[in-house]
Parts: sequence; C-alpha cells; structure tokens
Amino acid sequence: MNRVATLIAAGFLICAAAWAQSASPGAAGKPGAAPALPRDSHDGITILADAYSDPSRAKEKFGKASPVNAGILPLEVFLRNDSDHAVRINLSTIQLEIRFQDGGRQDITWLRPAEAAYLIAHPAGPSNPRSPRMPVPSFPGSGGDKKSAKVEEILRPLALDGDIVPPMATLHGFLYFDLSNDMSLARDAVLYVPDAAVIPGNKTLIFFEVPLGKPAEK
Repeated sequence: MNRVATLIAAGFLICAAAWAQSASPGAAGKPGAAPALPRDSHDGITILADAYSDPSRAKEKFGKASPVNAGILPLEVFLRNDSDHAVRINLSTIQLEIRFQDGGRQDITWLRPAEAAYLIAHPAGPSNPRSPRMPVPSFPGSGGDKKSAKVEEILRPLALDGDIVPPMATLHGFLYFDLSNDMSLARDAVLYVPDAAVIPGNKTLIFFEVPLGKPAEK
C-alpha cells in the first residue's frame, strides 16, 4: 500500500509540475527573447521599439481608443538594463526622426497621454497628410472633457512613465507620436534617445538610435 501511495503521489507531482510549466509565461514573452524587434545596445543598455502601425493590431491593444485611427503611432519602447548600475533615461528628450523619401527629415516629440487622448476623441483631418503636425499644439487636456478623459484612462496605464531602470531590469510602455494619418512614415523612422546616464555618478552614455524599419539580426 505504501508503494502504491508513493507512486500515486509521484504521478500527481509530475502532472502538477507540467501544468505549472505550461501555465507560466515562456521566455518568448520577454523583450530579450524577441530578436526581431529593432534595437540599439551598448554599455549594458538595450533599447527596443515595437511600432503598432497596423490598425488591426493597434485596435486589439487599445480597443476603441486606438491611436492609429487618429493618425498617431503607438510605439512600445523597452528599456533593458543588463548592467550592475541603475540608469536614468530622460524621457522628455526622446524624439522620433522622420525621414522622407525626398531626403528631408523632421524630428517630432511624443505626445502626453492627455494630448493623444484629445486628438483621438476629437479627430480632425490634417491639412498636409505628408507632414506630421508640428509643433504640437496646446491641448485643453481632459479636464471637463468626458470623451477625452475616457480615452486617457486607456492610454495612460499603457504609457512609458518610468525614467530609472534598475540593474538587471526592464521597463516598457508606449510613447505616442503624431504622424498625421500617415503610418507609412514609421517604416523609415528612427527612435532617438539622446540622454541616458548611469547613477550614481551621472556618467553620460552615448545616444541610442533605433531604426523602426530594420529588424535586429538574429
């Protein structure tokens, strides 16, 4: 009887372990295991970017509050720190460098969730669909605007809002860039991250450039 009970218990443990392994998220869900994402890496820091330019994919993520419907590119940014020191990323200076087919370039800053929410809630066709709306206009924000506030409730929790990446950790979230209803601009765009520093000591790191249309080599 003891032997039978032991075998039954052992079988139960094996099944439980197999279930736990299948239920836990695999390594493929981590940014480090996504070699197809465009990235730039040096000094133990890797910055990856995932452009949600496809309308169906953006709708799956954001629902009715999809930024793409308002001509805004939701760009998921991963900040990975494989070093032994914390790193501060100045989010306010991050830009998206738009490169036009005629050789022209334009740097655009990202929209705050309230700004993006206002454009999504109150869409208006741009006067020139080939030129991103710049400079960013002054938005009334979501105060007193129930429609914008509902959209902001969806965008804000998904936004990238942390600027200090602890050692051996990853932060990620979305930045919203106004492409004036031309998602094709994302193919030749470059995410520019100019200000990163190791703390303590405030040692400045070289800037990062992530070309959105160039997947990382496997």
